[in-house]
Amino acid sequence: MNEEILVVDDEPDIRSLISLTLEDEGYLTVQAANAEEARAVITSRPPSCIILDIWMRDSDMDGLEVLNWCQNLYPEVPVLMISGHGNVETAVQAIQNGAHDFIEKPFKAERLLLTVRRALQQSRLARENAELREQSGAVEQLSLVGQSAQIKQLRTTIEKVANTASRILIAGPGGSGKEVVARLIHTQSARKDGPFVVAHCARISAENADTELFGSEMLASGRRIVGLFEQAHRGTLYFDELCDLPLETQSRLVRAVAEQTFRRVGGTDPVTTDVRIISASSQDLAAAIENGNLKEDLYYRLGVVSMTVPGLAERREDISQLARHFVEECARKLGRPPIVLGDDLVNAMRSYDWPGSVRQLRNVIETILILNEKPENGVVGLDGLPAELLSGPSEGGANQILQHSLSLPLREARELFEREYMHSQLQKFEGNISQMAKFIGMERSALHRKLKSLKVEADN
Repeated sequence: MNEEILVVDDEPDIRSLISLTLEDEGYLTVQAANAEEARAVITSRPPSCIILDIWMRDSDMDGLEVLNWCQNLYPEVPVLMISGHGNVETAVQAIQNGAHDFIEKPFKAERLLLTVRRALQQSRLARENAELREQSGAVEQLSLVGQSAQIKQLRTTIEKVANTASRILIAGPGGSGKEVVARLIHTQSARKDGPFVVAHCARISAENADTELFGSEMLASGRRIVGLFEQAHRGTLYFDELCDLPLETQSRLVRAVAEQTFRRVGGTDPVTTDVRIISASSQDLAAAIENGNLKEDLYYRLGVVSMTVPGLAERREDISQLARHFVEECARKLGRPPIVLGDDLVNAMRSYDWPGSVRQLRNVIETILILNEKPENGVVGLDGLPAELLSGPSEGGANQILQHSLSLPLREARELFEREYMHSQLQKFEGNISQMAKFIGMERSALHRKLKSLKVEADN
């Protein structure tokens, strides 16, 4: 994606020369002849970089004053000062005031382009570091681990939609990896060098929503608040748990999403941004609309492309690969050597329903790693699994079967148990006979015969 650079100089020839030099290298440029024009451009949409003349005729501010004003509004935007009357004192003052660098006129094109590239690179690295600090390890892997049909289809969909401008709505149970999918779309798009900003909808109250999303110019200190839309300019804004957003905010969001134009709280000038919106929710979206938790018009604005991330129980064949992936990841995080998960432990994991999906699996692996620092022979077996996974979420149903079987002769009780056991395993493995046979320790042909004798039907 091309980066936009604002060129501020009172001499038309200089503005034109700088702009043409930059455009030849693929940059987009905007020109301003004085401080007033520069402020109008900056407040309407923040540029990626500013090239600013120190001395300007017919201007209500000189370059250093514009620099200070810009630092208060967008401190992350790099500013390069230029002057034909430059001296050491002026250069030092500009750098001390926050300028990225100082270039004296007349300048060579190579020097200008090198300084611009360095400024943009430093700005990009600073933004990426800030994003990493904010994540605090919450999203450590930007890949979809697994070879199930659902995951393969999801990868294909991501590749298709990444380089479009379409707004995307991602559904899926909590902990399934919706944010990972959103970040993959971002990193595979033309916006990959831009910011990825997360709006945690559950934390946004009706009282502070406008300020948080659109920014404010009303602070007594004179320091402006830059809203999430502006922070995500030329990047991606990700709405996490969209249905938790206050209804009043949803109504105001419809127009901002469609037009990408808004006014800051207390401001009068329209602000234009270039933002791709990706939203996600773990709720049933149709039910949320019917219950009044999601505005239907906002749903249609955001759901140009709809995607679904399957829960872990829907792709059990990926559990083994995911578990071993998380062993490596958590071992690095804890500074410990990785452990080996025994086959009995992995098979038990595959039979669990995982209500917390992939996030829960990762937490379980970290727990196993902490509690089994030096396992015997380096292998953690079934006894290393947390108790709640061994008991499972359907203990009540199992107890009912046991109570009923106690009233039957041994042969009938055994047949009842086998029928319920096979039926349950078929459900857990979604009819995948090969995976089920491997788990229960039977040959595929023998399992088919057993299912037929018990009159338990397989889906495939």
